[in-house]
Amino acid sequence: MTSGPETAPTLFLNPPSYRGFDGGAGSRYQARREVRSFWYPTWLAQPAALIPNSRLVDAPPHDLDSAAVLRIARDYPHVVIHTSSPTLAGDAALAENIKNQRPDAKVGFVGAHAAVLPEETLRASEAIDWVGRKEFDFTCREVAEGRPLPQITGLSYRGDDGRIHHNPERELIADFDRLPSVMDVYRRDLDISRYFIGYLKHPYVSHYSGRGCPAQCTFCLWPQTVGGHRYRAKSPDAVAAEMVHARRLFPQVKEFFFDDDTFTAYQPRAREIAIRLGRLGLTWSCNARANVSYETLKVMHDHGLRLLLVGYESGNQQILDNIKKGVRLEEAKRFTHDCHRLGITIHGTFILGLPGETRETIQKTIAFAKSLDLFSIQVSLAAPYPGTELYQQALRSGWLKTDGHLVGEAGEQLAALEYDGLSEQEIFKAVEEFYKRYYFRLRPVSRILWTMLRDPDVMKRRLREGWEFFEFMRLRSHTAGKQESSAEHAEKRKRPQIDTD
Repeated sequence: MTSGPETAPTLFLNPPSYRGFDGGAGSRYQARREVRSFWYPTWLAQPAALIPNSRLVDAPPHDLDSAAVLRIARDYPHVVIHTSSPTLAGDAALAENIKNQRPDAKVGFVGAHAAVLPEETLRASEAIDWVGRKEFDFTCREVAEGRPLPQITGLSYRGDDGRIHHNPERELIADFDRLPSVMDVYRRDLDISRYFIGYLKHPYVSHYSGRGCPAQCTFCLWPQTVGGHRYRAKSPDAVAAEMVHARRLFPQVKEFFFDDDTFTAYQPRAREIAIRLGRLGLTWSCNARANVSYETLKVMHDHGLRLLLVGYESGNQQILDNIKKGVRLEEAKRFTHDCHRLGITIHGTFILGLPGETRETIQKTIAFAKSLDLFSIQVSLAAPYPGTELYQQALRSGWLKTDGHLVGEAGEQLAALEYDGLSEQEIFKAVEEFYKRYYFRLRPVSRILWTMLRDPDVMKRRLREGWEFFEFMRLRSHTAGKQESSAEHAEKRKRPQIDTD
């Protein structure tokens, strides 16, 4: 890349929040998970890589509180904060504290929530000077270069008159080969030993080789808010060159994860990349839809693929159709069988509370998951994030029952949707039932025990994760009790008062 205008020192901040909260600078579900786990803040690392005198601070995994972050922010005239729907109020308060200690600082907000609700985000606090919409990488750089805010596309800002202005949209990045690698930012600013994902080897590194997803899933966050539905990606040669660089920077890493919304969206490219990764002798994993061909799976497995992260979502075809998943249950079963034959490990994700959910469909999804016999699973609650089609459906249909709150007091996911015949309390409680009925069986238990017996480090890790999991389930039980009490109180208020005098 050629050097451009001089840029202001810029702090990219994934701010502190709830304890153990994975706040969205790399996470699709902005919530505290069952075990302590963090994705890399790739959405901030990429614009940070465009600005030479930048710094990336990822507060949650590094256990940095607001006081520590404020001490760092004193040295930066330009601060970019990644916000999310659950954390906007707290992030706005942090912006005010940054401005209080350094009034000349320019503060911008980015992220999915800011992208789709720029005016609401700016109105959260007068300390927020600007908001980056859609892909904000070059928007951040142009602000750091000192360009006048009215001239920067993809940006909303508060003018000197106090009014909010919205500039024209910025075109999505077409040539991803021109983007610098995030690996140098990771190396400079992050302690990779602090990043855990339960189903990935430790230490791991995750990043994107491209953005956008051609699938139309109504609930999925990034394609509908920032990345778009056209998959734009680095060439196989560029990916291979970046992985050579990553291996040199991080010789201790045991697994590299490609976090593209769907790495297998274009299967010929996936095969070409796999062959190059195989030559490097890397162990790697990626996201995949449950419709990848056996040919592609075999090429990937033969060249270092260890695990696929697969969104099955539901065991009911009508629900899959309702959310525009674009995958048939028969396809998913065939794909899973092929992975088992080849020895590819699968971490499957499921969502409860999607449109069309009933008590019966929940039981079908649990039975479906058990029949697939995946190595590990994650069960989430349907989260209607602003900007998604699911959110609009929820507003139109009256399904939204938590006043837009997606997380509880400790950052845990709440059941935000409710349907006729299926309450939010029932959906919330079904997550625990799902986990118990899946994992409290001989085969899953024996698989976990086998991995623990083979590696003392894995044993320590699984014991820690087990303790965290049961502590989290206790937290959820407390939340369920509060939800029930709140629901009962609301129901009592609806009942006619009887005068007994």
